[in-house]
Amino acid sequence: MKRLLIILTMLITVSTFAQVYKTTDPLAHTFSIVARDAKTGEMAAAVQSHWFSVGTSVIWGKSGVGVVCTQSFVNKSYGPLGLQLMEQGKAPQVALNELLAKDKGREVRQVAFLNTKGASAVYTGKSCIAYAFDIHGVNYSVQSNMMLTDSVCKAMQRAFLKYANLPLAERVVACLKAAQWAGGDIRGRQSAALIVVSGTPAKESWNDKLIDLRVDDSAQPIAELERLLKLQRAYQHMNQGDLAVEKNNMPKAMAEYTAAEKMFPSNLEMQYWHAITLASNKKVNAAVVMLKKIYAKDPNWRELTRRLPKAGQLNVTPAELKMLLN
Repeated sequence: MKRLLIILTMLITVSTFAQVYKTTDPLAHTFSIVARDAKTGEMAAAVQSHWFSVGTSVIWGKSGVGVVCTQSFVNKSYGPLGLQLMEQGKAPQVALNELLAKDKGREVRQVAFLNTKGASAVYTGKSCIAYAFDIHGVNYSVQSNMMLTDSVCKAMQRAFLKYANLPLAERVVACLKAAQWAGGDIRGRQSAALIVVSGTPAKESWNDKLIDLRVDDSAQPIAELERLLKLQRAYQHMNQGDLAVEKNNMPKAMAEYTAAEKMFPSNLEMQYWHAITLASNKKVNAAVVMLKKIYAKDPNWRELTRRLPKAGQLNVTPAELKMLLN
């Protein structure tokens, strides 16, 4: 009789779970953070997991609205629906409660909301796999499940408070690193992701995210995410350099290009467009010196230089072009 009761209990549990979980949904057992920079108003969400392409499921955000993390046995709808409710003016806790009330699988969910005012709300279902914790406060919420140790959330919280001087993106990456040092996902590492949105609505929907980086499969996903963030910062210097050229501010342009190249000295493209900008601004001799080194490493850049004048991207005389090519 006792054995029969156990079997019946197991069947009921499996049946109930099947009703709230789809095989197409990701099992993103993980650690994550939603956070806001009190100075800039920017908001970020970042995550790491031993699951392929975790960023496509867990982190969501919209400028002028807020950010969301939905994990454990993921219900993706918490992302867009949570943002929709917050955009309507509902506080994070109210929005989260509304969605949880409709979710039969809430006991296997872990979800965090944060809005433009820094108000946060978080929920960890009682059936999330240990160690499963969350900590939240003004401007942040950290949450984790299926962790190796019970100190992951505390480590993320300490890092968030400690690195307040960092830009928000670098700050939340530091929190991910702290979580990993504290033990991280019991299964190991595979993917990571980071988004940053503005505290004010974007003028164009296609420019909504200030930063949107994903590492879908890597032995060291946080380290790779950190490298990609640094690369994005370098290209931001390149963009600022291009803008300075448009305004005929060559000292500013050269300073921005140099800053980018210092961050990634082996990146030939950064060096190349620096040289092309010099040539277009009548500093052909300086451009020749740079291009000679670039061509030696990859001759395809010489062919690109040959094609630029026709496209209006290199303003030089035929004689100057010959110098740049030879």
